[in-house]
Amino acid sequence: MFKTVSLFSGAMGLDLGLEAAGLSIEACVEIDKACKKTALENKPNLPFIDDDISNLDGNTILSYAGLKKGEVSVVCGGPPCQAFSVIGKRQGLNDKRGKLIFDFLRIVNDIRPKVFLMENVRGLLSMKLDDSSAKGSLFQELVIQFEQIGYRVDAYVVNSVNYGSPQIRERLVMIGNRYNLISDFPLPTHSDKPIGQQKHFVTLGDVIKDFDDTDSTLMDFSPRKKKYLSMIPPGGNWRSLPVDIQKESMGKSWYLKGGRSAYWRRLSFDYPSPTVVTMPNHASTSMCHPEEVRALTVGECAAIQGFPRNWRFVGSPSEKYRQVGNAVPVILGKVSGDVIIKLLNQINQLEEKSINVTQQELIESRIIHIRPHVRTRQYWKNGKVFQDEPYLNEQERNNVKQLQLSI
Repeated sequence: MFKTVSLFSGAMGLDLGLEAAGLSIEACVEIDKACKKTALENKPNLPFIDDDISNLDGNTILSYAGLKKGEVSVVCGGPPCQAFSVIGKRQGLNDKRGKLIFDFLRIVNDIRPKVFLMENVRGLLSMKLDDSSAKGSLFQELVIQFEQIGYRVDAYVVNSVNYGSPQIRERLVMIGNRYNLISDFPLPTHSDKPIGQQKHFVTLGDVIKDFDDTDSTLMDFSPRKKKYLSMIPPGGNWRSLPVDIQKESMGKSWYLKGGRSAYWRRLSFDYPSPTVVTMPNHASTSMCHPEEVRALTVGECAAIQGFPRNWRFVGSPSEKYRQVGNAVPVILGKVSGDVIIKLLNQINQLEEKSINVTQQELIESRIIHIRPHVRTRQYWKNGKVFQDEPYLNEQERNNVKQLQLSI
């Protein structure tokens, strides 16, 4: 198996996916103490460093894992995304968490794996290096620095729902290698309008309806929030309410611009889940159960993220929700791992033939969008529902001709 070092491991959602693809996680680095407890609860013998990555270097990590330079095939991880997320203040490198992407690069340069995988939010692509720089300059600088240490990069903007996850979650997946090779992320295997061999989106109901919950930990809505959520039908949000109650329930937020689609949101079993959040009981990011007036439990959120049913989360309720909400969907980790396995097999073939591709001119790094923006929403206006056109039924799907998909 290909030995892998995981940075910013969190609750190991990405790592579990990579393991399912055939990689071997040899050590984890994560500063969050609750995440460490969760990891060791499930993998007691896993070398786990709970320290700030800024304090570490590659040799320290290798020594802790009992590895030598040259033995690691992959370094993976998802540096904190809050500094780049469009939901937050987007302070970029002015936020100390934003600078950690360059610590990831530093560790990659120390360990010199054959391949690296860095996962983050799509918002990283549009960040400025500083206030006087152009939009997207931070990502461009990051890629330039990876190239300077010998890695060409393929960056994929993808959505986990397109690969069998029951969750709409856009992510940026960067796969770099120091053999001047091109990696290929697969085309979507699932769709709201399947063609060819594609399958239908997996829905929330497929995963948690009639669910035997393995962790019923719950941070629920307040009585006031439940008052308004009880008026929302499945698949609806604040738009489902009469205008006077919209204003009463939302206060000043009612006058803000933007969709605010997560405000007073009740989920639907008939659609994939929206992105699992760390605080599903907030009015503005609510994840209300389709049939009950309550937030989703930790176990339900973990099932949406694709964690194994026997995976146990450790910590307070808020710590558990944070671990689940910050995780990479396991299926997205599996798909990314498949891409990396294919790349590593190519590298092994080159090494066996003593072909030195690093002598060739560097192939330009690239960004590829693979149908990342997916909408499955319902809206209410003047008492009427406006929703996406119905999914194709089984007979219609079988009659669809195979079409050539393009990225």
